[in-house]
Amino acid sequence: MLITREQREAIEAQTLAPYATLARDSQGRQYPDPEQNYRTAFQRDRDRIIHTTAFRRLEYKTQVFINYEGDYYRTRLTHTLEVAQIGRSFARALGANEDLVEAICLVHDIGHPPFGHSGEMILNKLMTDHGGFDHNKQTLRIVTKLEERYPGWPGLNLTYEVLEGIVKHESEYDISDAEGFEPEKRGSLEAQIANVADELAYNAHDLDDGLRSGMLAVREVEGLELWQTLQESIGWDGRDFDDHVRYRLIRRMIGLEIDDVVTYTAQRLEEAKPQSLEELQLLPYNVIGHSEDFTRMNRELKDTLYKKLYRHYRVMRMAAKAEHFITAIFEAYVQRPEQLPDRVQEKLNRRSLHRVVTDYISGMTDRYALQEYQRLFDPFTRP
Repeated sequence: MLITREQREAIEAQTLAPYATLARDSQGRQYPDPEQNYRTAFQRDRDRIIHTTAFRRLEYKTQVFINYEGDYYRTRLTHTLEVAQIGRSFARALGANEDLVEAICLVHDIGHPPFGHSGEMILNKLMTDHGGFDHNKQTLRIVTKLEERYPGWPGLNLTYEVLEGIVKHESEYDISDAEGFEPEKRGSLEAQIANVADELAYNAHDLDDGLRSGMLAVREVEGLELWQTLQESIGWDGRDFDDHVRYRLIRRMIGLEIDDVVTYTAQRLEEAKPQSLEELQLLPYNVIGHSEDFTRMNRELKDTLYKKLYRHYRVMRMAAKAEHFITAIFEAYVQRPEQLPDRVQEKLNRRSLHRVVTDYISGMTDRYALQEYQRLFDPFTRP
């Protein structure tokens, strides 16, 4: 049986919610690019994102634990895949466009520099007088300017809806700037799903990785309301904590969090009764979210993760090292641009020195940044 793009689009129109984003109603792409016979526009966007250099580099970019800490901890890539999996679960349950959700989830972090949020703060500080640095804006730069994979245009020429999902990505750590994408409107249902999936994923896997590493002790979380709820839910008596208990707790956490979001969101949608995507985007609040109980429990968990894990002395030591590495590399390039690779120097004809340097550094993996530091400053390492 052969299913054409038009048939897939018809299935979307018949099965998705009236306020979902339909591929056939896309506002299109910046550059002329005829759609294909067997994939919708959002499916093509998803595939283009996966094949980018920036996406592949996420494998060696820090989430919380730097790559050499161990092979079991999340990287920026595994985080992204978990966000996409959770986002798809939300989309299926809520009648959203699963392909658009997946594309937004997969692309949302490709603008992150090496060394996680520490790297972002350092680059932003170094670029204070030159426009700053923000990983959301960098993601947009990558997909619209920096990825050079097509002869007819810069970037990936993604659809308006995926770009809108990028610029309207927001969480506790990310503040969106939607200039040029109808900032008076909230994100689409699919963009809102990606936002919540992101927070849900990093709360769960940071708790998991923190416990696995030993930086976070059970005694430091056992008083949390969410932990007690999880413990009661799986029938664990609080003794003999091991890997299997941790697996069960994290698995149950993700399940309960998803159930809460779906149930609460369905209730909000029923109350608001939006009949179109535009009506949903003009609501004075985001419809995707947690109930008051889970919002409270998640707030308590986030505060504990911040105090006990993100501020752990080993994490802070790595942050200090990251500041040293990135600052030294940045200043070396700015002071002596001829040290940049030839292909990077060529960009100086089109962009400012500081932005070219920042683009280059932000694209590095943790491993490459450390190697570049050695090449620049270690006299016994070949340039």
